[in-house]
Amino acid sequence: MTPDDLRAALDLTPEAAAWLEDARRKIADDPAKLAVLFPAAGRKVGRGALENLTGWTADDAARALLLDALPRPRAAAVSRAYADGDNAEKRAVLRALPILGLGDEGLPLVRDALRTNDTRLVAAAMGPYAAAHLDDESWRHGVLKCVFVGVPVAAVAGLADRADAELARMLTDFAKEREAAGRVVPDDVHLVLQLADQES
Repeated sequence: MTPDDLRAALDLTPEAAAWLEDARRKIADDPAKLAVLFPAAGRKVGRGALENLTGWTADDAARALLLDALPRPRAAAVSRAYADGDNAEKRAVLRALPILGLGDEGLPLVRDALRTNDTRLVAAAMGPYAAAHLDDESWRHGVLKCVFVGVPVAAVAGLADRADAELARMLTDFAKEREAAGRVVPDDVHLVLQLADQES
């Protein structure tokens, strides 16, 4: 995923496209303007789903492009946008992490999102950035969180590559607890167990 991919996926009106490019210029010149322009993105470009980017909305992509316009170093401004944002804005920050070049500086945002029960934030947190940067233990707990709150494991980037015997053990324990309580075991548990079995 690159900023060019996001631009290509956006199908903006001429007015919305002009707003986005003007907002990017303003943020590049004065990063403090992000505080006003970032929340406005949904009103200016819309909130509809993007056909070519599964799970992304127009405001997600526009906000990611606004964050990409920040001069470096940008970790503090990105963290502030997350902390000050509503859940849609937080989701956009999480989705943008792979294109921002933050190294491990975005991990506190991922960890914060994984402490919530908002399925949109949990799904966004377990995207490509988490696959590349979360340590094994935190990543496994993120997968377990997805299963627990009902986020489809298809949202977990790198699942086929990172599923391992320890994740299988954790999910087996989870399934036993659910069965003992007379609760249904989500189908995704069995899918991850199959992936983990293939990796071992």
